[in-house]
Amino acid sequence: MVIGCLSGIEILTSTNFNKWKDQIMIVLGCMDLDLAIRTDKPTEITSASTGEQKALYEKWERSNCTSLMIIRSTISIAIRGAIPEKESTMDYLKVVEKHFIGSTKTLASTLMIEMITMKYDGRSGIHEHIMKMRDMANKLNGMDMEISEGFLVHFIMTFLPAQFGAFKINYNTQKEK
Repeated sequence: MVIGCLSGIEILTSTNFNKWKDQIMIVLGCMDLDLAIRTDKPTEITSASTGEQKALYEKWERSNCTSLMIIRSTISIAIRGAIPEKESTMDYLKVVEKHFIGSTKTLASTLMIEMITMKYDGRSGIHEHIMKMRDMANKLNGMDMEISEGFLVHFIMTFLPAQFGAFKINYNTQKEK
């Protein structure tokens, strides 16, 4: 099961940080290893610690150690070498994210250009074309570049080819949004 989950995570490269992070979060959550990402490290165990405190600490430690191994194993070697080691998964992810802030800006620019220039090719289904446009809009929304649903619909409708003229007229005559 572990290998199946890990094979679903793309190796982090210079262009896929957001997708990689989403995949990491899903896999760690499904494997019940996300405690070290969701919570701070519990206080160290002492002789006065209760059984519940000891169990929480041990679960957090397992989550942290295993999560770090999984995350590091899914980062390309070239990038991994540029990221300083950290004791906690949460801190390590923050450092990785900082490393990709500039790349995110570049990706946003690339997505905007791709979205603006994307034309329906007539070969794939219209549904697939719309889903690609929605995916790009969702990625931009995730980068704090909000594209409203209404704008996206109008944008898609505006750039449909002439063969969809009747469809566009029908859409434009509808009163509801």
